[in-house]
Amino acid sequence: MKNSAKAGNERKKNMIIAPKVKDFLCLTAHPEGCKKNVQKQIEYVRSHGAIEGNAKKVLVIGGSTGYGLASRIVAAFGCGADTLSIMFERMAKGKRTATPGWYNTAAFEEFAQAEGKYAKTINGDAFSKEIKDQTIETIRKDFGKVDVVIYSLAAPRRTAPDGVTYNSVLKTTGEDFTNKNLNLKDNTVELKTIPAATEEEVEATVKVMGGEDWKLWMEALSEADVLSENAVTVAYSYIGSELTYPIYFEGTIGAAKKDLHKAADDITEALKDKGVKAYISVNKGLVTQASAAIPIVPLYMSLLYKVMKEKGLHEGCIEQIERLFEEKKLLTDVQTDENGWIRLDDWELKDEVQDEVKRRWELVDTDNIQEYGDIEGYWDDFYHMFGFREEGVDYDADVDPAVVIPSLEA
Repeated sequence: MKNSAKAGNERKKNMIIAPKVKDFLCLTAHPEGCKKNVQKQIEYVRSHGAIEGNAKKVLVIGGSTGYGLASRIVAAFGCGADTLSIMFERMAKGKRTATPGWYNTAAFEEFAQAEGKYAKTINGDAFSKEIKDQTIETIRKDFGKVDVVIYSLAAPRRTAPDGVTYNSVLKTTGEDFTNKNLNLKDNTVELKTIPAATEEEVEATVKVMGGEDWKLWMEALSEADVLSENAVTVAYSYIGSELTYPIYFEGTIGAAKKDLHKAADDITEALKDKGVKAYISVNKGLVTQASAAIPIVPLYMSLLYKVMKEKGLHEGCIEQIERLFEEKKLLTDVQTDENGWIRLDDWELKDEVQDEVKRRWELVDTDNIQEYGDIEGYWDDFYHMFGFREEGVDYDADVDPAVVIPSLEA
């Protein structure tokens, strides 16, 4: 009887998990779908063989989704590295699912540990001194030192060391900007006006999304002597097309990214005695939880996806990061432009791509968005972020939303 009661209680935990979308967010995530997504990325990396270079102990700051997750996968399954990741994710509670980053991390650790790879995760605010200290102690105990530090944080707010909390904004600088926008609620194309930010809002966005925290991380790791000689660190950025300059490169986010770019030079100079090199990787535009929230960008992404797919140039996060390590040689003879940046947006910014995207931008409206844009591709990528629309997953099956991350249970 006790076993039957226990089985009944276990069954009550399980439920059918469907996507619940509100604006540019999905409020649910599917554990099996997220696991399938991680598995596909691992298989992609494996198919490209081993990557040369010294990356045996890797720290990924923001390694649960997007480019950070892809970096952890490439490090572990392409470079054979032990990985430590920092994330800020929520476990499941009752009928509320965990965040996709939680499920991604659980799946990654399961796959890594099945092959005897070290994989540990710290869950908390990466901006805080507490998490920096905990990370350093973990490195000392388990690694000794790290060879590579990936900085891939995307957050709407940050509490700085002085105790002040800053909030980022998605606005232009200088003056208001009006242009076409894809309304994600009904896939209509309409005009959208983005207001100009105040000077205080620009400064706050730089505080959140700029390079200050990256520098604090590297200083802390160096002072604690947990950085290997000639270690490499890389942060991810985006510049994009002239079409999105007013809201992105010349907007509040762009101001923050410029500060991030400067931080790379500052870190390299500050840690030159140890031979540490800091790089900016300027990546391709993709559908992410961050980019979906930026006005005008979703329409650009939809057009870009279709054009790049037609030309056989489209890449997702894992393809980009595998190329960063393999083709751009992050770990050996790194390939940079005249600014010292690694350009993974090189295919996006090809003249043949941008000329066609700009041509379609002038013509696109609600009636022809399906013809000129890749709406299905956009939404597929959106749903994939949350573990939905993955082939081979039974979404009608009951699943337990409470998934354990092994290293957090230890």
